[in-house]
Amino acid sequence: MFSWLFPDPLPTGSPAPDFTASDEHGNVVTLSRLRGHNVVLIFYPGDDTSVCTRQLCEFRDRWEDARKLNTLVFGVNPAGARSHEKFRGKYTLPFPILVDAGRRIANLYRCGGLIIRRSVYLVGPDGSICYSVRGKPPVEEVLRAAVVN
Repeated sequence: MFSWLFPDPLPTGSPAPDFTASDEHGNVVTLSRLRGHNVVLIFYPGDDTSVCTRQLCEFRDRWEDARKLNTLVFGVNPAGARSHEKFRGKYTLPFPILVDAGRRIANLYRCGGLIIRRSVYLVGPDGSICYSVRGKPPVEEVLRAAVVN
């Protein structure tokens, strides 16, 4: 009944929508140019809030595991570059945070709305979605979906 308000995440096996966005330093990231890597996209509601901080710090703490699996990690949030830069620096996050201007990426990935719906996706090296979950899944669960070449 309310599927338009609370849509499911994009299904595994479907092509990941391409996007281009800047990170907190103005570096441009285009998903399709990251082919050959696993890419984790962490959509989260707000910089420097309790659950969001825990979630991104858990990925920070498993950074070496992600790297061993040829996996790039990106936070995705509509806040501005300055907010992302402060947040990333405060918690020494080793991965970039993309500025989702106008919630364009969140809308492509069914995470938009009044607030960003906390969601995690893993896009495989071929550009297809290998993992998609609402909420704050364990990092180990996300990384288990990584495609190892």
